[in-house]
Amino acid sequence: MLVFHTLEPIYFNDSKVLILGSMPSLKSRELGFYYSHPTNKFWTTLEKVYDTKIGSSKEEKIMFLKKNKIALFDVLQSCEISSSSDSSIKNPVANDLSIILNNSSITTIFTTGRKAYDLYKKLCYQNTKIEAIYLPSTSAANCPKNIDNILLSYYKIIKEKTDTK
Repeated sequence: MLVFHTLEPIYFNDSKVLILGSMPSLKSRELGFYYSHPTNKFWTTLEKVYDTKIGSSKEEKIMFLKKNKIALFDVLQSCEISSSSDSSIKNPVANDLSIILNNSSITTIFTTGRKAYDLYKKLCYQNTKIEAIYLPSTSAANCPKNIDNILLSYYKIIKEKTDTK
C-alpha cells in the first residue's frame, strides 16, 4: 500500500539533534504523533535517559523535545509499505530535511533502526552532508523485551549531544 508521511516535523530554532525514523507506524499515523504505538519504547527510553517523566499528551512530549533541543521527523515522505513493517518498504521517496536543517541548530542526526539508517545514507546524506548515528529501534516488533539496558546505553548519546552544561 502506498503511504504518505502526514506528520509535521517537530523542531525548534535551538534544536541540536534530529532523530529520524523511517516512516511513522500505522498506529502513529492513526494517532497523529511520533512513536505512538503503546509498546514502542521510544518515549520510555528517553524518560530513563533524561531521568524525567515526559507525560502522555502530544503537548507534553513536544515540550520535552523543546526543553531538550531535540527535533523529530522521518526519512521517508512516501513509500509502499505493508502495515508498519520496515522490511516491506518499497519505492521510498525521501523527505526534504532542508527546512529543519536551515531553521535550527542541528549538528547531529540519529536514526532509530537499521532501515532508517540505511535509507538515510542512501537517500538523504548526499544532500545533508551530516553523517547519521545509528540507534537501535525502539519498536516492539524489532526489539526483544530484554533490550532496555542496551537502549539506554545507546540513547544516552542523545543526552550528551543536547546537554547545555
